[in-house]
Amino acid sequence: MSDDILKPGPRNLITDVTGLTVGNATDEKVQTGVTVLRCARRFIAAADVRGGAPGTREIDVLSTENLVGRCDAIVLTGGSVFGLAAADGATSALSQADVGLKLSDKGPAIPIMPAAVLHDLGNDGDKDWGDTPPYRKLGMDAVVNAGETFELGSTGAGRGAMAGVEKGGLGSASLVLEQGVVVGALVAANPVGSVYMADGETFHAWPYELAGEFGGQKPPTLHELAEPFPNFSRLHARAQAGANTTLAIVATNADLTNVEVKRIAMMAQDGIARAVRPAHTAFDGDIVFAIATAEKDLPSDPPPFRHGLVARIGAAASDCLTRAIARAVYEAGR
Repeated sequence: MSDDILKPGPRNLITDVTGLTVGNATDEKVQTGVTVLRCARRFIAAADVRGGAPGTREIDVLSTENLVGRCDAIVLTGGSVFGLAAADGATSALSQADVGLKLSDKGPAIPIMPAAVLHDLGNDGDKDWGDTPPYRKLGMDAVVNAGETFELGSTGAGRGAMAGVEKGGLGSASLVLEQGVVVGALVAANPVGSVYMADGETFHAWPYELAGEFGGQKPPTLHELAEPFPNFSRLHARAQAGANTTLAIVATNADLTNVEVKRIAMMAQDGIARAVRPAHTAFDGDIVFAIATAEKDLPSDPPPFRHGLVARIGAAASDCLTRAIARAVYEAGR
């Protein structure tokens, strides 16, 4: 890949896809946080779950065989099961802003808001919160904080994250394709696997870096390329079922169907596998959401051409996710 061919969007964030904003809320005392991606209107969305220990809410509402297949926002949060309360807070905040389905003239707006959690309860933060975990308020605050620019690294859902034995974090990246199609990714990186090769410095994602976004990576040596699972003994000591997860959202401004958006989510999972080794383990709860804002039309005929364009978008989403994971760890370590 060449910087002369592929370019990030102006922000190199998922918000380069018009109609999306992102808000973070962080509790430094607890060392945790919440990230909310907001949609300007209810966009087509899908989810693909590959990890062996997921923690989710309202994933099934996005299934192609079900009624809605769209979302008003997506919540990524720390806190394991306690973090699901972030979706309660974000739901209340959006409903008060009159965002959501209207099934009755008298009832409140009902936001469609899938959520996924990562485990960060083992860090040094104060978890003695009694019967009032902080996540509901963090969810509300993240909605209020949403904008086109946002911080990366140890913030929001990435505040308490770990990537292997290194600090994880929140990352994002974008890519501008032909004819104005834009693709972006947002990730809270907390995998059990390592993002680094055997030297502990070179990201597995190094071939995909654009514009020095994670420090200007040098090509690794042949020895580092040959090492299948670097630092595996250290990772094995950390491994605990349900304690690790990579939570991601990919998005495009292309006009895609529900089935095509699901395919984008599935293809984007490869971005995790490129950036993290090993990936999709029984210890992880890896989830990729995908969103299409339908700003850019794609031709319907002939079908093979259409399928090729969707494949191009899916490949770009995978690349963006690979880059976003490396950026998450790079920014967290700065």
